[in-house]
Amino acid sequence: MGGCDFGTKAKGSSAQDAFNTAVEEARYESGHGGYTGTIAEKHTFTLISVPEGQDPVAFADGLVDKDDNRVSDKWGPAGCVKVKEGEWYFFGIASC
Repeated sequence: MGGCDFGTKAKGSSAQDAFNTAVEEARYESGHGGYTGTIAEKHTFTLISVPEGQDPVAFADGLVDKDDNRVSDKWGPAGCVKVKEGEWYFFGIASC
């Protein structure tokens, strides 16, 4: 099976809360069978700091494009950047 890029925003009081919500929503929408190519395949995330002055989503998508080892393992953690207070962007490669 291959790997597919994904990116999704979620709201929560913390990154963990937002992650749990995003995973739950993806499993509801894409099923529980595995290989969905979504955040539903992830069990953890890695919080990544965004350099000052950069757009968080563009920065995150650039990490995927560059095959950054923090987010390029389809079996590894999702990447996570803070978009604004209470909103997070999760991204990476997932099994599909």
